[in-house]
Amino acid sequence: MTELVVTAATGGDVLADAARVGHKFARQEVLRRAGFRVPEFFCLSAAAFDEALEALRPALPPLPVDGAGREAVEAWCAAARAALTASSLPAALAERIGKEFAGLDGPGGLVAVRACVVPVAAPDTPAGDGPADGAVGEDSAVDPFAGMSDSFLYVDEGGLAEAVVRCWASAFNPQAVRYRILRGLDPLRARVAVGVQRMVLGTRSFVAFTRDPRGGSPHQVVAAAYGIGEGVVQERADIDHFFHDPATGEVSARTVHKRWSMGLPEGVAAGPPVLLPVAGELADLPVLDDGQVRAIGELAARVEEVFGVPQDIEGALTADGAVHLLQARPMVLAPPAPTAGATGGVTGGVTGADPAGDGPARVYWGNHNITESFPGVSGALTFSQSREFYRRSFTDLYRRMGVPESWIRDNAHRLGRMVGYLEGQVYYRLEDWHALHGQMPMFELVRRGWEQAMGITGPARGERRWAASAVARSLPRLAWRSVLHPWQVRSFLRWWDRQLAEAETVGDSPEELIAFHRRLWERSGERWGVTLVNAFIALVVLGSGSILLRRWTGEGPQVLAGLTGGGRENRSLQAVRAAVSLAELVGAVPELRAAVLEDRSEPEQLWQQMVSGRHGAAVAEAALGYVARYGDRALHDLKLEEVTPRQRPWTVLALIRPLVRQGATVAASRAEEQAAARRARERLREVCPNPAKRAVLLGITSLGRDLARIREDTRFCRTQLFGLSRDVMWKLGAELARAGVLDDGLDVADLTIEEVIGAFDGTGTVTDLRALAALRRTERERWAKNPQRPALLGTPAGLPLARSLPRAVAVGAVGAVGAVGAVNDGLLRGIGSSAGVVRGRAKVVLDPSTDPDLAVGRILVARETDPGWLYLMMSATGMVVERGTLLSHTAITGRLLGVPTVVAVPGATTAIPDGAWIEIDGTAGTVRLLPPSEQPAEPAAAVHTEKGETP
Repeated sequence: MTELVVTAATGGDVLADAARVGHKFARQEVLRRAGFRVPEFFCLSAAAFDEALEALRPALPPLPVDGAGREAVEAWCAAARAALTASSLPAALAERIGKEFAGLDGPGGLVAVRACVVPVAAPDTPAGDGPADGAVGEDSAVDPFAGMSDSFLYVDEGGLAEAVVRCWASAFNPQAVRYRILRGLDPLRARVAVGVQRMVLGTRSFVAFTRDPRGGSPHQVVAAAYGIGEGVVQERADIDHFFHDPATGEVSARTVHKRWSMGLPEGVAAGPPVLLPVAGELADLPVLDDGQVRAIGELAARVEEVFGVPQDIEGALTADGAVHLLQARPMVLAPPAPTAGATGGVTGGVTGADPAGDGPARVYWGNHNITESFPGVSGALTFSQSREFYRRSFTDLYRRMGVPESWIRDNAHRLGRMVGYLEGQVYYRLEDWHALHGQMPMFELVRRGWEQAMGITGPARGERRWAASAVARSLPRLAWRSVLHPWQVRSFLRWWDRQLAEAETVGDSPEELIAFHRRLWERSGERWGVTLVNAFIALVVLGSGSILLRRWTGEGPQVLAGLTGGGRENRSLQAVRAAVSLAELVGAVPELRAAVLEDRSEPEQLWQQMVSGRHGAAVAEAALGYVARYGDRALHDLKLEEVTPRQRPWTVLALIRPLVRQGATVAASRAEEQAAARRARERLREVCPNPAKRAVLLGITSLGRDLARIREDTRFCRTQLFGLSRDVMWKLGAELARAGVLDDGLDVADLTIEEVIGAFDGTGTVTDLRALAALRRTERERWAKNPQRPALLGTPAGLPLARSLPRAVAVGAVGAVGAVGAVNDGLLRGIGSSAGVVRGRAKVVLDPSTDPDLAVGRILVARETDPGWLYLMMSATGMVVERGTLLSHTAITGRLLGVPTVVAVPGATTAIPDGAWIEIDGTAGTVRLLPPSEQPAEPAAAVHTEKGETP
C-alpha cells in the first residue's frame, strides 16, 4: 500500500516525484523541505488511480481504436467518469487514508482534497518511471491545465472517500477531455493523483505573481479577498489588486467595494464553501496593508528562487496573521501585445473635465480611428509619409465630391495640418477636418456616422450646417457618382496593379528610387480619392439600410453586418487565405510541421529550406508567392519603421504557426464564411418576414457587400503603397549608411521623407543627419514610455503645441481616469489579462451549459467563469468577465489560447447588451461599445486588429 498512499514520513522522495503525485503536490513537498509554511498533506499516487480504473474496465466499453473520432473518445471518457463517480474505495485503501487523515488533524478536523493530472509519460514507459519535470501535466511549466481537475474543501472524515473518487472521476471531466484534445494530448491516457491537505481556515487569501503577467515586467501583482482562496481563483469574491515594485518597495492598489467573501457558514461543520457577506466595516478597507503586500511579494520572490522561473503562488492569512503557502506554479505569461504603444489600463498624460460651452478656446484632436493605422508612437518617417497621404487623398476626395478648386487652393494650409504629431502619436486636427469635410455638399448626410467612426463627441463636434435644399440639390451628383463608382474602382485597381508592375522594374540607384517615389505619390494624389468616395457611399448605404431595418423590424444594424459578408474574395481576404493555404501545405509535411511548431531560433534557415524546395516544390512556390503578393501585409504595416515579410520573409513563419497548430484550412474558412452568410440571411428572414421589405434590405446589403469588398481591396492597396515607400526609404537609408552619413540604414525611421530624399537631390537643409536622427530617436524612445493619451483631447488655442499639450484635457473625462469599472468616453475598464485587441458581437452568458455554438466567433461576457465554461471559451474570440484576477481561470485560459481577455469589469453583463458589437483591449483592460458605423462588414463575428479605419 506504500506506493498508493505517500506521506512525507513514509514516501521518501516519492512525494517530490511529479510523475507519481503530479507537479502540484511535488512542488509543495519541495517547498516544505525548503522551510516554507506549507500545511501538512499526503497523496494518493497515480498508481492508486490506475488500480481503481483497471478494476472498472470490465464494465466499461472497449477503448476507442487509434484514430477514432472525437465523439467516440468523449463517449468513452464520459462512461469512465460515471463509473468512477459511482465506485467506492477498496476497504484497505479507505482504512489507510483514514489513518493518515487522523494524523493530519484528528477525526474532527477538516481537509482540502485536490486532484492533479500527472505528467504524460511515453506509451512504453513503465509506471513510476516518469517524464521530466517539464512534461505536460497539471501545473507544469509546459501547460498549467488551469482548473481542469476538481477540488473539494472543508472535507471531514466522513466525506473523505467520496471526495477521493470524485477527484479521480475529474480526470474525465468534459472540459478536461476537450482541453486535452485541444492541446493535442490523448485524453484516454489521463492519470490523476489526489492530495489530502490540512484545511487552512484563512480570513484573507491571495494569489501573487512574481512578474506582471500582461507583459512580464518585474513588478509583482497580488490579488486578495476576504475568506478562503476559492473566492479569488473562482472569481466569486470581491477582489482587491495590489502592485508592488520590488526595486523601490512602492505599493499601489486598485480596490473595490467588497460585499462577498467565501467560506464555511457559521454553525456548519463541513461542506462546500459558500458566499458570505463581508462585514460592513471591512467593505471599503484594503484587504491587505502595504506591509503585508511587501511580505507576500518577498515570499513569492523566495519561491521563484527555489524553482528558478517566474511563479504565481496561492496562500492564506489566518486570524493570527500567519501566512500559509498553499500552491505554487510556473506563470503563464502573456505574449507580446500586438498593438504598439499600449501601456496598460491607466490612461495618463491628459486629465481634466471636458470644457462646457463658454470655456476657453480649444483646439480639438482625435485619433480614435487613425490610431488603428498608426498605433502608439510613430517615427518621423512614418508621420511625414502619412501626412502626405492624407493631404493628397483628401484633396482628391474633395475635388470628386464637388468642392470648388478655388476653395481647396485657399485652404491648402488646412490640408497640410489636418493630421498632427503629438509627441509621436498621430492625431486628426478636428477643427480642420470639420472645415474641410463640411464643404462637401452631401456631408450632412453622413456627418453623424462619420463623427461616430471618428469618436468625436461633445464640444469637439462640428457645427451642423444642415440645409435641406442644398442636400436635395446634391443628391443627383451623389447618385451619378454612385453609378460611376464601380467602374472608377475597377479603373483604380487596374492602375494600381500597373504601378506594382512598374515597381518591379525600378533599379536600386538613388536617382531611380527617388524618381519612382515622386511619380508614385503624384499619381496616387490624383486617384486615391476614389477609396474615400467609397467610404462616403458606404456610410450612406448602410445608414439607409439601418434606418429601414429599425423602422421595419426594430432591430439594430447587427443584422445587416452579417449580410454584407461573403461574395467575391477581396484582396485582404486573399492574403489571409494564402497564409492559410501555405499553413496547410506546411502541415502536410511532418518534418516541416514539427520544425515550424517548435518555434525554432533559426527561422531564417528554416525559411531558406522551404523556399529552396527541400520540403517540396509546392511549399516553395507557395512561400515565395505569398511574399511576392502579400509581403507588405504585417502588423502595423503602415508604419515605415516596422518590418514586414517583404524585408524579412522568414517572419511569415510566425504568421502561419498558429494556423498550422490549429489545422486551419481554406475550405473550412470558406465554409464558415458561407455558413455565417447563411445564418445572417436566416436571421433577416426571422426579423423581417415581409418578402418585399426583405428584398429591399437584401438589395441594400448586396450593395454594402460590394462596398465592403472595395474597402478591403483598396485598404490592401494602401498597405502596398506604404510598402513601396518603405522599400524605397530603407534602400536609401542603406546608401546613407554606406556613405557614412548615418550609423545604420534604419536610422531613416527618425528622418522625414523630404530629409531622406533631400540628402541626395540637394534640397535638404540639414547636413548632420546622424545627429538629427539621434535626437529624434531619443525623443521617440522617451515618448514611447509615456502613458497613452486619450483618443479625444483639447489643447488651449493660440499657443505653440509644446506649451499647450501639457495643458490638454480629455474630452468627456469624468472623475478618476483609469479606475477599474469606470466608464470614460464610452469605455468600461477592468484589468487586461491576455493581450490583444478584438472586435466582435458580445454573447452574454450566465450559464455555462449554454450551447458552445452560440459563442462561436463571439466575445464572451460573463459574471465569472470556471472550468465548466471551457467549451464556450474555446469557441470565443475574446472574453470579458465581471470578476477575476490575473491568476483566474479566465485569465490563464485566455493567455493560453491567445484570446484577448479583460477581467474585473463590474457590471459587464448588464452594461453590455447581448449581441452588441464591442471592442476589447486585453492590454489596456478596456471594453468599448462600438457605434454602428464601426461595426465590421465581415461576416465573422470578431476581427483582430488591424481594425477598420474610416478616414
